[in-house]
Amino acid sequence: VQLQASGGGLVQAGGSLRLSCAASGRTSSSYVMAWFRQAPGKEREFVATIDWNGISTYYADSVKGRFTISRVNAKSTGYLQMNSLKPEDTAVYFCAAGSVPLASTPTAYRYWGQGTQVTVSS
Repeated sequence: VQLQASGGGLVQAGGSLRLSCAASGRTSSSYVMAWFRQAPGKEREFVATIDWNGISTYYADSVKGRFTISRVNAKSTGYLQMNSLKPEDTAVYFCAAGSVPLASTPTAYRYWGQGTQVTVSS
């Protein structure tokens, strides 16, 4: 499975962005998808995950109520809608795919995209 993340950019605090993760390869729609982020000097941090059919989701407490993860299997694409952005959301955001339902650790995900930069100014 190959993953391509896009949609990052510069936004003011309180603004919104939508990230996309285009997947390709065999049975890409059967994988769990997730978003992680990594700020400079910090470890990679779990953001959100969604199961293969788009019904079950799980969020980090820091983004719950502000971010929404979704997927459209017909398009082999996952999304992360980010609202009410804060400066502390600034990071490189990575999409990932794996087979462990609702996992929140990076080691549970076998496939990774290249990352997209999100910068939130105060």
